Amino acid sequence: MNCSLPDGALLRYTMEGRRHRLCLQSLWDFVAAKEPLIKSPFFPVLFSFTAYMAFCLPYIALDFLSIRLPNLRKYKIQPQNYPTLGMMVPCIIQSVYHHVMLIFPVTFLHWYWRPMNLPVIAPALPEVLLQVTVCLLLFDFEYFLWHLLHHRVPWLYKTFHKVHHKHVSTFALTTQYSSVWELLSLGFFAAINPLLLGCHPLTEMIFFLVNIFLSVEDHSGYDLPWSTHRLVPFGLYGGAPHHDLHHLKFKSNYAPYFTHWDKLFGTFTKSHSN
Repeated sequence: MNCSLPDGALLRYTMEGRRHRLCLQSLWDFVAAKEPLIKSPFFPVLFSFTAYMAFCLPYIALDFLSIRLPNLRKYKIQPQNYPTLGMMVPCIIQSVYHHVMLIFPVTFLHWYWRPMNLPVIAPALPEVLLQVTVCLLLFDFEYFLWHLLHHRVPWLYKTFHKVHHKHVSTFALTTQYSSVWELLSLGFFAAINPLLLGCHPLTEMIFFLVNIFLSVEDHSGYDLPWSTHRLVPFGLYGGAPHHDLHHLKFKSNYAPYFTHWDKLFGTFTKSHSN
């Protein structure tokens, strides 16, 4: 039986695929032109730290501005608690230390054993959107299980996770304020999913950026009109109010992003914004 597409349909299918790829080809050409930098062993750690600080900076500015501007203060989830410079600096110091002493050696080994190849053709836009979404869903599930386990087993909590709960009222720079084991675990989850899905390097970079941004937003301490949980319908996404409540109450809302795992496991607590 001949299952091939008719010539007209095949042409339309080919043109559609080409059009989707052209959406990202200019971006990929720009990125691939920086091949010496991207293939450098220093790129992953620079990419990670630069993205992290870039996403933190607007929320740091909000922390200082909203103290003086009542119109901004109304977006603070815990308006009675504001981070001080003395609270922020140790978070930055720890993040720099972890990137230099931990993340760089790990990414260097990865660079040595698995050199990155940069294909000429960009991925199709629907493929990128689908794979980034799947990576986020996988990461959400993996971290939910890790997080639940490290709360339910007292030794794991005290030994590895307690440091992340130092601040009951979260602010952006607390995102990566964690133990070495926690940082390695979450880094492994983030790195393995694009690998398992066979993602294009551009898709992988986009996922890392989205994942870092959502993590920072989760810990920002702000419920803004354009926050992600307000853009995703039906309460499927928890966002900053969901995670802030976890830091405040400790015993619920273990999933970092979406709400379905907490609802299925009976660990969901509704925030005032959901």
